[in-house]
Amino acid sequence: MADKTAIEWTDATWNPITGCSVVSPGCTNCYAMRLAGTRLRNHPSRAGLTIDSKAGPVWNGELRFNKSALRQPLSWKQPRRIFVCAHGDLFHESVPDEWIDQIFAVMALAPQHTFQVLTKRADRMRAYFTALPARAGDVARWGTWHWGANDPDSLFDQIIDTVQHALPNVWLGVSVEDQKRADERIPDLLATPAAIRWISAEPLLGPLDLRRIRYDQNKVSYCVDALNNLGFRSATWWREPDVEPVDQPRRTIDWVVAGGESGSSARPMHPVWVRSIRDQCAEANVPFLFKQWGEWAAVSQMSEDQIEGCYPPRSERHPEATRQSLVETHVLHGDGSRHGIVDRNAFLHGTEPMKMFKLGKKRAGRELDGDIYDAFPALREVPAL
Repeated sequence: MADKTAIEWTDATWNPITGCSVVSPGCTNCYAMRLAGTRLRNHPSRAGLTIDSKAGPVWNGELRFNKSALRQPLSWKQPRRIFVCAHGDLFHESVPDEWIDQIFAVMALAPQHTFQVLTKRADRMRAYFTALPARAGDVARWGTWHWGANDPDSLFDQIIDTVQHALPNVWLGVSVEDQKRADERIPDLLATPAAIRWISAEPLLGPLDLRRIRYDQNKVSYCVDALNNLGFRSATWWREPDVEPVDQPRRTIDWVVAGGESGSSARPMHPVWVRSIRDQCAEANVPFLFKQWGEWAAVSQMSEDQIEGCYPPRSERHPEATRQSLVETHVLHGDGSRHGIVDRNAFLHGTEPMKMFKLGKKRAGRELDGDIYDAFPALREVPAL
């Protein structure tokens, strides 16, 4: 719960809910889980939320509602981007709707801020927002109960009016670490009423194609392009190729963030994977932000000085010996495998092996092919639900 943060795509974090449980490979080295079981294990908002294991602290599935943190964004007068539940998941299956209602009452009362929500439970998020207009009275009652002492009727009406539509200051996103998770979560995100929809591909653990996502609504299967056909190049969702297109509301992905994993047990990210996402976004005119390489850097992304710094000084090398790196290295293939065998077909299919160096987050940096990618989505008017 900090007014400042080092996360590249936000300005502050807000944790009215803490705690979670592991649901997919992207959770394995969760920094929030590690902190909750180590440095913050005795903090009232984290105590008892993890169990020890051979691999380190692991979420035990217990959730905590930190009521003392609820009004925090209301005290921040300067507009900022706020990452909601950075140390939990707002739409975890064990979070009651009443907790979410109170959090959205705060968002409705703080239009000066932009709230960035990120979840791995896209189906729960979709269900909540689909029902939100019917729950508007509940959200307003919570807001009035907490903060309406001076003028409860006016505050109630303000919240009711605000949550009847997708809140323009709330960006809804899903975390997708690989193609399987993208196929599962992005369709629910596209079906969720939102001002801005975004994707966090971090930690990126494999190749990701956002151009072909399966969507199922009312038992009718659509084959859609999440970046292009849903608003950037067409105002329709397209049925299967032999069926005429059907008019639908514009549903788009408005922003993509990608990054590698950090921490002592981090897994490397192949440059082919993140380049592909960057190029897909450029083709569809979708803002793209590259957050970090993480713990590992690809040799193709390193400067001569960085590469030289990974080896012993030349004066200490035996002239007939193979250069021995001072840091951990291995070969990563574009398909995610880590063996050192070079297969000719790998080059033909863009899965060429890449030597990776474990440099640490700071040394690895966040340049991709020599550039920094820091794009953000533009706000747009939100139609009625």
